Amino acid sequence: MRPLVLTFLGGLTLAGGTPALAADAEAGRKVANMCRTCHGLDGKAQIPIAPNIGGEPAAYLESQLMAFKTGAREHEMMSVVAGGLSEEQIADVAAWYASHTATAALPEGVSAEDAPEACAACHGADGIALLAEAPNLAGEVNIYIDTQLKAFRNGKRTHEIMSEIAAEMTDEEIRAVADWYGRTVLEISGPE
Repeated sequence: MRPLVLTFLGGLTLAGGTPALAADAEAGRKVANMCRTCHGLDGKAQIPIAPNIGGEPAAYLESQLMAFKTGAREHEMMSVVAGGLSEEQIADVAAWYASHTATAALPEGVSAEDAPEACAACHGADGIALLAEAPNLAGEVNIYIDTQLKAFRNGKRTHEIMSEIAAEMTDEEIRAVADWYGRTVLEISGPE
């Protein structure tokens, strides 16, 4: 038995991984109390420069918080907040916000066929992401989307897909995308 355990642990070391922590959404609710001023306890943003995070996949939220914690992504507030969280707290708060459900609707008279084509493939025409690695954009204030796309375009924020897409966008195209998703109606319910 001992050689089997050592082989398993050695494999984890070689793979650079650690066993995943079981996330506790209820413990995450307590952590979310420090997030509520900007993101709301349900994940609905309370200020224009904060994104809606309720209903996002836990893995996406964890990856963003870890990026802030390690300095791979920088933000004057989030780097400090995430830097003070343990990996367990990050997993828990991600589970809390992921336990909510995000739904969106296009405004009356607007067709999904008119959605920004390059964005809708990953983020959905209504702003509810079709891929677990992509954030929801539904109901985001247009200044938030505008700021993030420009950060990707100028290299302040990097991502293997988004950096390339944003690099090709004009200010007018960025504004159109921000306005499109800003007009969608977002509902966050839960937790389930």
